[in-house]
Amino acid sequence: MDNLKITLFQGYLFWEKIDKNLQNIALRLSGIREKTDLIILPEMFNTGFTMNAEELAEPMGGKTMQWMHKIAQQYACVITGSLIIAENGKYYNRLIWMSPDGTHSHYDKRHLFGLAKEDHIYTAGTKKLIVELKGWKICPMICYDLRFPVWMRNVNETYDLSIIVANWPERRALHWRTLIPARAVENQAYVIGVNRVGHDGNEVYHSGDSTCIDPNGNVVYYKRDEEDLYTFTIIADEVIKTRRILPFLKDADDFNIV
Repeated sequence: MDNLKITLFQGYLFWEKIDKNLQNIALRLSGIREKTDLIILPEMFNTGFTMNAEELAEPMGGKTMQWMHKIAQQYACVITGSLIIAENGKYYNRLIWMSPDGTHSHYDKRHLFGLAKEDHIYTAGTKKLIVELKGWKICPMICYDLRFPVWMRNVNETYDLSIIVANWPERRALHWRTLIPARAVENQAYVIGVNRVGHDGNEVYHSGDSTCIDPNGNVVYYKRDEEDLYTFTIIADEVIKTRRILPFLKDADDFNIV
């Protein structure tokens, strides 16, 4: 497992304007000045968190996925974030893990946000996604999943890094800032949360608070209120050393989610 260079974009999202968001994000990403392994974008990065799936959903391999492939090729790295996908007559809040060669994996959001009636529009996923990059086992999740520690539990050291892409409102930012370090410490893994900033189409303000927390709960990165494109390195030895010195995961309860 080698050290991993991450670039995250905490951005303002233009409400339900796919082309404008893709153009803006591409422009912002042009500020990357060093080789990176992974670019992380927020939840529903091309539309904002909307229930208008019928109008905004794309098929697999549609315009936004083609854009992701182009960006992955341009920067010779993986790019990830979620968007609205229509498939077999259903809508999904789907995270795409896109490689430079165009191969991709996906994760469908398991926990749909009932307060916004997301569960009335979208279909919940049933399976976690574990992907590998430079020897790291990575488990990406989406926003509301953060509140469910059983779903995120790192059983048998399944992952070394968890990623949360989000549209998490400022009114509950304290929860976000509390739960991300908790998930990092209890799972002895890095946790990176990438959120948006600004008001959405419902006048809900998002303060960002994007962050990276190491396996011991230390803050590697944190940014509030402003757009930010930031590249940093996460250290493989921090995971290895933490689990060797404090072998808590081996004492965890065994369970299966059905």
